[in-house]
Amino acid sequence: QVQLVESGGGSVQDGGSLRLSCSVSQYNPKTTGWTAWFRQAPGKEREGIAAISPGDTITYYADSVKGRFTISRDKADGTVLLQMDDLRPSDTAMYYCATDPAVTDWSQRAIFRRETYTHWGQGTQVTVSS
Repeated sequence: QVQLVESGGGSVQDGGSLRLSCSVSQYNPKTTGWTAWFRQAPGKEREGIAAISPGDTITYYADSVKGRFTISRDKADGTVLLQMDDLRPSDTAMYYCATDPAVTDWSQRAIFRRETYTHWGQGTQVTVSS
């Protein structure tokens, strides 16, 4: 059973930066699938914001974070990183990582669907104050 553990959340001022990490147990570069970051603010739906493909050849970003957030993968241990710069109060949310080894639809719409993923972490809180 794949286990995901997020870390790196915290409280920052408007314009600040944070780097989130998602450690993936049983990482195997030959079988790993899409890994995505989602976030959920109070009273809102969970939304996909960044994702990276098997082989790290494709990345997707939601319009709300494009140009400010960068997703990457540490090839040594499979940890998926989310570098978040120029943070805004609207970025305040619980951030989750998710992965699935059997994604067949590689469209951005499918990759950012919550139902695409079978493995989820517990989340890490990000709070941005003005």
